[in-house]
Amino acid sequence: MKLMQYGYDGPEAFADGLIPGRVVELRRESWTVLCEQGEVQAQPRGALLHGAGWGELPCVGDFVLLRFNPSGPSLIHKLLPRRSKFWRREAGPRGIAFEQLVAANFDTVFVVSSLNQDFNPARILRYLSQARMSGAEPVVLLTKADLCENWAERLEKVRAACQGVAAIALSVKTGLNMHELAPYLLPGKTLVFLGMSGVGKSSLLNALMGREVMGTAGIREDDSRGRHTTTHRQLFLLPSGVMVIDTPGMRELGLLDAEEGVSGTFAGIEALFERCRFADCSHKGEPGCAVRQALASGELDERSWQAYLKLRREVGFAEDKNAFLGEKRKRNKEIAAFNKRRKKGGGKP
Repeated sequence: MKLMQYGYDGPEAFADGLIPGRVVELRRESWTVLCEQGEVQAQPRGALLHGAGWGELPCVGDFVLLRFNPSGPSLIHKLLPRRSKFWRREAGPRGIAFEQLVAANFDTVFVVSSLNQDFNPARILRYLSQARMSGAEPVVLLTKADLCENWAERLEKVRAACQGVAAIALSVKTGLNMHELAPYLLPGKTLVFLGMSGVGKSSLLNALMGREVMGTAGIREDDSRGRHTTTHRQLFLLPSGVMVIDTPGMRELGLLDAEEGVSGTFAGIEALFERCRFADCSHKGEPGCAVRQALASGELDERSWQAYLKLRREVGFAEDKNAFLGEKRKRNKEIAAFNKRRKKGGGKP
C-alpha cells in the first residue's frame, strides 16, 4: 500500500533512516501507523512522549516520522506539520482546561446530528463553532430523515441558523439525498465525522464503505438517543479512495479557544451590534438596541440569541479560568522555588 493513497505527498525517506507514516488508529496508548511496510504498532519515543505539551502527541490522521522495528513496536520520532485539526476542552490537572485533539489533517468536517426526537439546533451550533476553528470546511449532516416527517422544515431551520454552511438531510436506510455527499467524496481527501453518540456516524460509514466495518446499535425509545458503538478513533480508506476518520460520540463538547468560531457561527447576530445606538450596548434594555428590535420583530430567533449568549459565556469563562489558574500555578512554583533556595541558604533567601 502506497502512503500517497492515504494523503501523503512528501519525501519517501528522511535522515537517520526515518520513514513517513500516517496514524490510522488510536486505542488508549497504542498507535497504529500505516507506512511503506504496512500497518505497524508504534509508540512515541521517550523525548516526544514526555516532552510533549497538551495536544502535541500523535492523533488519528497525523503524519509522522518513525523508525521501523520489525520485531516490536516502531518508534514515532516526530510529528509532521498539521494542516488542520479538531480539538475540544478537557479538564486537566488542578482544573485547568487543556486541548484534547480528536483528529488531524482532514479536508472536511462532517458535523453529524440526527433528525429524530433528539434534534437540537443549539448543539449543532456548538459543534459548528469549534469546527470552524479546525482549518477545514465544515458541513452539517442531518441523519435519520426517514424517522422525521418534517425533515425538510428542520433542514431549512438549520440552514438559516448556520450562516451559509452547507447542510444536508439524508437517510442511510432509504438512500435519501445520499448523492449530495458526492462533492466531498473525492479520492485523496480526508473527512472526519463528529457528533454525539447514536446519531448514525457508524451507519453512514458502513454505507460509504459498502460493508459493515463498525458495529451499530438501536436508539433508546425514551429519548431517541443512541448508544455508544464507536469506542476509538480510526481512519478508513473507502473503495473510492476517500478517507474517513470515525470518532466516538461525545456526550458533551467542551469549547476551547473557540471565540473566533463562535463569531463566525453567529456572524448575523454580531452584525446587529453595529446597528445599536450605543457602542457599549449590553442588549438588555437600552434605547436603540438593534438586538432587542430584531428579537421583537422576529428577525432574530430567541433560541439563537440564547444559544449565542451561552456559548459566549462558556468561552469567556474557560479563558478567564485558565488564566487565573495558570497564574496561580506560576505563583505556587515561584513560592516553592523561593522556599527551596531559602532552605539551602540556611534560612536566607
